[in-house]
Amino acid sequence: MGPLAHARVLELGSTIAGPFCGRLLADFGADVVKVEPPTGDPVRSMGKHAKGKDGEDVSLYAATILRNKRLISVDMRTKAGQQVIRDLVKTTDVLIENFRPGGMEKWGLGYEDLKAVKPDLVMARISGFGQSGPYSPRPGFGIIGEAVSGLRHITGDPNRPPARVAVSLTDYITGLYTAFGISMALIHRDRTGEGQVVDGNLMESAFSFMEPHIPAYDQLGHVATRAGSRLPGVSPNGLFETKDGRHIQIAASGNPVFKRLCQVMGCEDWVTDERFASARARGQHQELLEGMIQDWVGAQDLAPLEAILIEKDVPASRIFTMADVFQDPHYAARDSVARVQHPALGLLAMAAPAPRLSASPGEILWPGRAIGVDTRSVLAETAGYDAETIERLIQEGVLADAASG
Repeated sequence: MGPLAHARVLELGSTIAGPFCGRLLADFGADVVKVEPPTGDPVRSMGKHAKGKDGEDVSLYAATILRNKRLISVDMRTKAGQQVIRDLVKTTDVLIENFRPGGMEKWGLGYEDLKAVKPDLVMARISGFGQSGPYSPRPGFGIIGEAVSGLRHITGDPNRPPARVAVSLTDYITGLYTAFGISMALIHRDRTGEGQVVDGNLMESAFSFMEPHIPAYDQLGHVATRAGSRLPGVSPNGLFETKDGRHIQIAASGNPVFKRLCQVMGCEDWVTDERFASARARGQHQELLEGMIQDWVGAQDLAPLEAILIEKDVPASRIFTMADVFQDPHYAARDSVARVQHPALGLLAMAAPAPRLSASPGEILWPGRAIGVDTRSVLAETAGYDAETIERLIQEGVLADAASG
């Protein structure tokens, strides 16, 4: 009974951005009905797989990103499948889709079509470049939206080609923005009775993260580029290598914390040095300052260095691996790694719902399950189909359930 328990969501999106958006809503109580084709969402083929207790192949990615959702299988490329979607929309508050712009219209499932079925529908449309503009017809994946946004240009080391984060970062950013947009649209609907379109797209979601660099180009003609582990113009704020060949992140750009760092280093005179006396001055002498800090860090092993910095209230941390996360007492104390009972794997670890709400927190009720596991129950309860109709549509290949799919 989370804060979104009043909302019924029909998720037609696939892969990452759409399903992550739906997962966020489901974590906080929304009744999310996830529609997959009979072959399953492509996310089921991504990431690592494990063997279940009976030897079945289990997608670990699907187990987490499809959690808390009721899963049905509909072939939307058929006329009968499109009618199934219309019938489901009649009792739906929010529809999430991430087809290329115009795709839903070709099926007679565009916003105007569905608004005729459900006038107050909130339709969240996720695409590469938005529902309008010259790029809107282009296919879009997270890495493409990231490239066009400029975010990829500033990611990585300055002497190497642009790098990427080893997750679908822009898809997650877009899913998060779209879930935020849906929440605002539901508030508007509850106040006015009016539905609307939420136009979420990969390019603009990633572009919003370029915030400090936009006015810098507008006013100064400055083109931001890759800076490695540094945050340009903010110092000290970077990655330093220790004597034992490991790395520590130190963020001490503010005056009070920089003073504490200098005290730990035995370099109190730096605080009054005009090159380092203010945050702006430190940013202007970043290479010099961080080179001097590197000399100090490079003479010490990681563990005692991290311990003394934390003790002296200087923000610092080694770079955690996933193994570190699983062994860390803070993660354990906050139950940040949730463990959920999976029918084939037993207890399965995944990220706990975020953010944490004190009065109406998110929760994980079940993991992602088999394709079409809820097809029969959802079509009966939500669309009012009788058993004979459901069975006929399964035989015709319009629907699939866990047994037939």
